[in-house]
Amino acid sequence: MPVYIKGMGNISPQKTWGNDPLLASPSDYSGNRLNCIEPDYGQFVDVKQLRRMSRIIKMGVAAGTMALRDAGITAPDAIITGTSFGCLEDTGIFLSKMIENNENALNPTPFIQSTHNTIGSQIALLLQCQGYNQTYTQRGFSFEHSLIDAILELRDNPDQSILAGGVDEITTYSHSLQKRFGIFRENSSSLNLLRKEGDGTINGEGAVYLALSGKKNGNNSICLEAVSTFYKSRKLTEDVKEFFEGTSLGYADVDLVLMGKTGVSKWDREIEAIVSTVFPKASLGVFKHLCGEYPTASAFATWLAAGLLREGRIPEIVFEKNAERSLRNILIFNSYFEKYHSLILLRAC
Repeated sequence: MPVYIKGMGNISPQKTWGNDPLLASPSDYSGNRLNCIEPDYGQFVDVKQLRRMSRIIKMGVAAGTMALRDAGITAPDAIITGTSFGCLEDTGIFLSKMIENNENALNPTPFIQSTHNTIGSQIALLLQCQGYNQTYTQRGFSFEHSLIDAILELRDNPDQSILAGGVDEITTYSHSLQKRFGIFRENSSSLNLLRKEGDGTINGEGAVYLALSGKKNGNNSICLEAVSTFYKSRKLTEDVKEFFEGTSLGYADVDLVLMGKTGVSKWDREIEAIVSTVFPKASLGVFKHLCGEYPTASAFATWLAAGLLREGRIPEIVFEKNAERSLRNILIFNSYFEKYHSLILLRAC
């Protein structure tokens, strides 16, 4: 059963909010981290409530509100969020104060807001949404599992509207800890990340929500066809082929493959080899030079793919190979640190 994308909201290192055309002026960064370009949150939340919200909650609430406004929905029937790291800023504040104050006289607010489900819960409180509310924290599969849950819910109740998203943030603490593993590299230009071979990637963050429904209406133009995940797979080519057996499309129907290349040569070559074998005639695109690498980067890719289908064009900054095909079906092939592989298939409808 198809699931329709009715609205989208995105806070990312690119200016993905407002009325500008898709990726009209890509932002370039130096260093090894990409931080979000954030809007004036006062247009989404009452300023008195903003004072008690951490940055990631503001990002999530704004992205969710954007998606609902785009879809023309006042409140969803369910909210499903995927986040690997959760509210890192509040977690860091609480743990630091616990050490500084010797576990005495602690402010409870950072602790209350440090749990992973705070983002979805805050959206529900603001919208007075008392329906199904779930948060998935499966590392590199967090966003994919939120989509899978939404698809299952809509199969049973297609009349529902579901807000599903993926949210993760960078903090000073988290970035310094991740740097110790040697997974990032310094870049003079983030937009050139995938053009230069290296041993590291670039840290990223973002908040994306999609308003989904099982019912088609005049505003629906994009279908979420299928989602699948593969953990530490040693037979990815076969996994990709098996994935298509459960869809209404074949390999030759894919017009664009959005690859989750990171700039790490040995990982990217694996994706390139599989894509060139299974989809030799498809156009190829990339996205992590725009948003960075983080567990829910596939949410940015899904927003991007839906935006490409909505506008019917592919910006030059996304292209890796232009096969001169009309844009109807897009496959997202994401990889998170070579362990978490996922496929998300979208089509125009």
